[in-house]
Amino acid sequence: MKTLDAVIAESPVFAGLTQEQLEFIAGCAQNVHFEEGQIIAKRGDAADAFYLLRIGEVALDIDVPNKKSVRVDTVEAGQVLGWSWLIPPYQWNYEVTATELVRAVSFDGACIRDKCASDTELGYALLMRFSQVIVGRLQATRLRLIDIYGADTH
Repeated sequence: MKTLDAVIAESPVFAGLTQEQLEFIAGCAQNVHFEEGQIIAKRGDAADAFYLLRIGEVALDIDVPNKKSVRVDTVEAGQVLGWSWLIPPYQWNYEVTATELVRAVSFDGACIRDKCASDTELGYALLMRFSQVIVGRLQATRLRLIDIYGADTH
């Protein structure tokens, strides 16, 4: 059975961190699971955690005015779910639902923020890595909304 720091090290978002850093952040982690159809977070909920998916997939949906909820992206095994733990006001921006059984590593957002404050090198490294996650989610959302509303031809 792998230790949490070994599991974390396999994720691209944590690649390149030192063993000490991996062990440091593993102190904020625990294994969790979600059943198919289970709502993990709703838009506006406190973003007090993020997840590294080990098995399964989750859907990221948004409410679109005058339309029903729209799926803008999915997160699969090996990917990180959640970035709002990093940026005030620490609230989820999507409704997140498990589309199948999910096994994940859950990270306590406040614990990670505290560790980043005490180790600014780690904080910078995580900020750079999660910035890529944020950009990816925003691009997926933008493209999905263009699909819905069409591109402006002006």
